[in-house]
Amino acid sequence: MMGFVTVRRVVTISALTSAWCALWGELSVANVVSGAAVAVVVSIAGVGTPGRGRIRFLPLLRFVGLVMVDLVTSTISVAQEVLTPTDRTDEAVIAVQTPSESRTHFLLLVVSVTLTPGTAVVDADPDTGTLYLHLLHADRRDATARHVSELAELACQALPTTPPARSGA
Repeated sequence: MMGFVTVRRVVTISALTSAWCALWGELSVANVVSGAAVAVVVSIAGVGTPGRGRIRFLPLLRFVGLVMVDLVTSTISVAQEVLTPTDRTDEAVIAVQTPSESRTHFLLLVVSVTLTPGTAVVDADPDTGTLYLHLLHADRRDATARHVSELAELACQALPTTPPARSGA
């Protein structure tokens, strides 16, 4: 049981719980408890980042900082879109291929992209590493694809995976 509780798993559960509360838009006891319950179930089921491997805190802080900047800038962009009388949206659904090494961080990428207003993951294929994203502005497709690649790279740097320990044979 002790192998189950690792620093990495605790950080993962905490991050997923925080994302859950952010998606609900409210920090409450009910949201924290339900978010933690969902995060534990997801972690036990093996979805998301593996529970083994080290955590590199500087790239993790860069990842979190980038998501926070995305949250602020996209909120401003969506607010401008709502407040202006002219509808300038040109919606699109695009497919973004993630690097194969980032597939162990697929859930983290889905949550990070969906957390920011104006962009939403409408489907995801973990087998191929493809994210299908809804964008409010189709002209941002290339920048969005590059941004997802940057998030994937930072996730891999922050949470490098290690192969499971081999049992002696």
